[in-house]
Amino acid sequence: MSSLDTLKFFSTAPHPCSYLDEQEAITLFVEPSASISPEQLVKLAESGFRRSGRYIYRPHCAQCAACISVRVPVKSFRPKRRQIRTLKTNRDVCFTARTPILDEERYDLFRRYIEVRHSDGDMYPPSPSQYESFLASNSEHAFFLEARVNERLIAVTLFDEIPGNGLSAIYTFFEPDTEFDARSLGRLMVLQLIEIARQMKLPYVYLGYWIRDSKKMAYKNEYRPIEMLINSRWIRAE
Repeated sequence: MSSLDTLKFFSTAPHPCSYLDEQEAITLFVEPSASISPEQLVKLAESGFRRSGRYIYRPHCAQCAACISVRVPVKSFRPKRRQIRTLKTNRDVCFTARTPILDEERYDLFRRYIEVRHSDGDMYPPSPSQYESFLASNSEHAFFLEARVNERLIAVTLFDEIPGNGLSAIYTFFEPDTEFDARSLGRLMVLQLIEIARQMKLPYVYLGYWIRDSKKMAYKNEYRPIEMLINSRWIRAE
C-alpha cells in the first residue's frame, strides 16, 4: 500500500488558468483536515504537490501538462557568474529563520510588494486576512527566511521543511523600491535557501512549478542542474 492511499483527494471544477491565457485549469487537493505524516509529506513533495495556506495541491489538468514541478539537487548545485555577483552585492545582508507571523513590519513589506509589483495579479489588493491565510497559517513545518540590512527588513521567503528530503520555497516578497533592484532579492533568497538546505544536509530545494511559456516562471530555469518531474519521473537537466 502506498503511503498516500490513506489520504483523501478532491479536485476543483475547471477554472481560468493563472499562467496561460485562454487555458482552463483543474487543481487536485489533499483533504485539508487530513493528518499528514512526515513520510506522506515527502511522498507528496516527490509527487509534485506543494502547499498554499492550509491546502496541499498540484495541477490536474486533463488537456495540459505545462506545469512541471522542479527542484534543485543541492549537492550538485554550483552558483553561476550572475548568481555569484548577486551574493557579492549582498554581503551586508543578515539572514534569520523564524516561525511565520503577521505583524506591522512584515505586512507593510508584503503590502507594498503586491501593490508595486503585482497590482495585476490574483493577490491584489492585499489585505491582512489574505496575508494570514496564505503566509501565516498554522503549519509546524513552515518558516520565514528573513533578510535584513542594518536591521531593515528587505525580503521574506515562506518555505516548508520536507522532513529529511528538502526545503520547499512557497512565496517570496521583498522591498519593491527601485533602489534595491541591483540586489536581485528574489535570486538572493533562492540562493540562501539552497545554502540552508546544504547546511541541513537536505538533498533538494523545491521551486514549485515551471512553465516553459510563462515569463513569470523563467527565473527558475537559471538554477542548474535542475530536476523536472515528467511522467512521474524526476529527470535532471544540466
